Amino acid sequence: GLSSISVFPVADLINGKAPAFELKDFAPIALVTADPTVLVVRTDSPYRTLKDFVDAARARPGKINYSSSGVYGTLHVAMEIFANAAGIQLFHVPYQGGGPAVTALLGGQVEALASGPAAAISQIKAGKMRALASWSTERLALLPDIPTFKELGYDAEFYIWSGIFVPAATPPDIQLKLRHAVRDAATSTEFKAAMEKVSTPVAYLDAPEFQKYWERDAARLKAAVEKIGRVEEK
Repeated sequence: GLSSISVFPVADLINGKAPAFELKDFAPIALVTADPTVLVVRTDSPYRTLKDFVDAARARPGKINYSSSGVYGTLHVAMEIFANAAGIQLFHVPYQGGGPAVTALLGGQVEALASGPAAAISQIKAGKMRALASWSTERLALLPDIPTFKELGYDAEFYIWSGIFVPAATPPDIQLKLRHAVRDAATSTEFKAAMEKVSTPVAYLDAPEFQKYWERDAARLKAAVEKIGRVEEK
């Protein structure tokens, strides 16, 4: 399961649809990875700092645009969490996937993008993108010079996480076996090395801790999606 699992039921209700599932339908087994997003602009952008970006957005409400991988997608929600925290209005331009969203930024169709650090780091190293801030709770090892939103005074936190779930009716003994198997795999040196190669942080949490993490995250995402409201997709 991905972090977007928490978004779909809320988005369905907002758009007058019966949710395909509810969060109570699942039992969490373990959190495996948690990838914080970063706010990036092109290197030729006039926004050299987050303050530049926020000041411009306040001066031109709804005029600064950003791309995402789709309506209510993780990158859309991340940007709206930041916009709400900063008290600014941005213009959302959804694309069909993360690749086209990045292409739109590099091609000058949009001015900003929320991106996972692994995807952004190559463009930053190539001198094509500049990171302004991250949605993480502490500075990223990959981008140690980039401040977090929180240290700059904005209550904006967001991670693209992946976890293991089973149907809620799965027998407890089966759930326990799966918890042990995932723990052994996620904490192995082989798995950590594989994740390091793709610049994805391992953030293993067993079921009880993951349940609490998921509930907090789901509440944050629910509030953000409700703030976005109904979106008419074209």
